[in-house]
Amino acid sequence: MHSSQQQHIAQVMRLSSGSSPVAGTEGHDSIIRNSWTRCVQQHQLDPTRMQEAIILPHARLRERQDQMEAFLQIARHGMETLYQQVAGMGYVVLLTDARGITVDFIGDLQYDQPMRKAGLCLGADWSESVAGTCGVGTCISTGEALTVHQGDHFDATHIPLTCTTAPVFDALGQLTAVLDISALRSPLPKDSQHLALQLVKVYAQHVENASFLQRFRHDWILRVSAAPQFLDVNPEYLLALDAGGRIIGHNRRAQLLLEPLHTAPVLGQRLDRIFHLDFNDLGRFVQGRPTDQRAVALAGSARLLFLLATPPPTRWPRVPDPSTYPAPESPLPAPLARLSGGDPALDRQIERAARLLNSPVSMLLTGETGTGKEVLAKALHASSARRSRPFVAVNCAAIPETLIESELFGHLPGSFTGAGSKVKRGLIQEADGGTLFLDEIGDMPRPLQARLLRVLSEREVLPIGAMRPVPVNLRVIAATHCDLEVLVREGRFRDDLYYRLNGAHIRLPALRERQDLGWMLDQMLQSTTDGADVPMLAPDARAWLLAYRWPGNLRELHNVVEYARSVCRKGLITLADLPDRLGEMPGPHIAVAHAAGEGDAAALAHQLRAAGWNVTAVARQLQVSRMTVYRRMQRWGITSPNHGGESLPPM
Repeated sequence: MHSSQQQHIAQVMRLSSGSSPVAGTEGHDSIIRNSWTRCVQQHQLDPTRMQEAIILPHARLRERQDQMEAFLQIARHGMETLYQQVAGMGYVVLLTDARGITVDFIGDLQYDQPMRKAGLCLGADWSESVAGTCGVGTCISTGEALTVHQGDHFDATHIPLTCTTAPVFDALGQLTAVLDISALRSPLPKDSQHLALQLVKVYAQHVENASFLQRFRHDWILRVSAAPQFLDVNPEYLLALDAGGRIIGHNRRAQLLLEPLHTAPVLGQRLDRIFHLDFNDLGRFVQGRPTDQRAVALAGSARLLFLLATPPPTRWPRVPDPSTYPAPESPLPAPLARLSGGDPALDRQIERAARLLNSPVSMLLTGETGTGKEVLAKALHASSARRSRPFVAVNCAAIPETLIESELFGHLPGSFTGAGSKVKRGLIQEADGGTLFLDEIGDMPRPLQARLLRVLSEREVLPIGAMRPVPVNLRVIAATHCDLEVLVREGRFRDDLYYRLNGAHIRLPALRERQDLGWMLDQMLQSTTDGADVPMLAPDARAWLLAYRWPGNLRELHNVVEYARSVCRKGLITLADLPDRLGEMPGPHIAVAHAAGEGDAAALAHQLRAAGWNVTAVARQLQVSRMTVYRRMQRWGITSPNHGGESLPPM
């Protein structure tokens, strides 16, 4: 323990116990002192105990992210824009839920290890009851934007950090998230973070307002401001009204303005109780009227405000907000439903992707080579509102580095040697209105990554040799089998481009991990384009294919099926019709006998593998005893990897 940490612990103990402060602690304001007291007296934290960050397992983190996925899509753009303001200054941007768990993160991944150790990462628990006085936890406790700077932290582990946070409230006045910018190191004075505090407050309000406008897009929305100049573009106060003229939602600033005047909650109040204005007169305040003629008096006050009223759309009936009303689940679009035979992990990823069909959020597909990333991208396009527009696939690894710039961005005549005499539209322009699929994005040369980032940020492309950019409207789906975070740490991939592409991350499972392998095999057998009869699959051949590990995934399975279909006789695929190379890589823990009835053996082997070789679970599925499953394993030569090569454990 360093001397600075020892001194810090002594300060915390004296102040939190109510003793007079020691030298050097006078600068701690009442918010910090009150938090230290809560940590000791309410949360029962020990100031002498220094603990590393508490980070949730991925599965629990994913559950929390799923619960607020619609909000995360909205907040992501605000986080990216905020990060652009502070990138290169050592800051990271975090978003936590109302409990203090980090559900989104943007930062320089080249410093991944020290940031993770400090808790500046996904899944970190920054609640005050766990981490002590800190930016997020104390913001949640107080509901106020604040900076917790170095020695303000309760836990001496965190005293190098500076953390600046602002709360994000929902339309009912409840805290829903905390926006945070933090740094591992910073200048000593706390007031060095003043600009950081103003930035995080501004972007927290942007996120809050964007979420509000999305939620009440089918209702009357009132934008209210103290000055007419910014009423249309950046209103201070937001209110939502139902068809009867009662307030059904507000942003935080409107709540803080109005509740003190009425000493009652704003929700449920009639419009004429808030303003000297009748609901039937809102037509005088719609878009198109001069802004300075939209003044309205605030009830209970002599104050004048300016108001812009946006009526609900009339073309569509009111649709219940899925965040407040449980809506029946709609079936998946057919192109997406055809991708799975019931594998739970794949179904979950497809359902997540389906919720983003018409979202502008970029999507990153990852998975081993051959797992069907382009197939999923095409299915998403075919299921979306862009399906009548082009789907343009670009393999970033297949285009020579010397040509990829002109292929992507296009060029004007004579703009470089060999450019030709005609204008060439790049692949990005070809995808205008549709979907641009960037396969193997990890292989894109770094100099071109900056240009691609501009396309994604500005929605415009500048052909080689052109002076003016061309606007484009497209959805970007990127895919890779590489770990882009590793490439970012190595300096081979831009972190800002990574975060822009990773608006939503969809991971496709390897074929050997899927529980619908048998269904997928049948689908490929039946998918014939030449009108030939669908061949039968002998039980021994089927068992062998189900036991194989499929390192090439769906692509390899397709090639094997096509080969076997071509060489088989009399419409029956046998073991002899499978490629010789399959014999080199059988399933490592399944010895399949080649006797009649092996379809049952293959089915049991597949169930055991899917259940992680949990015999009890498989017995429950089959509604038989565990001993029956063990006897079948012994009879059919199925060997579990969990029992030292013995197919039947001691009884």
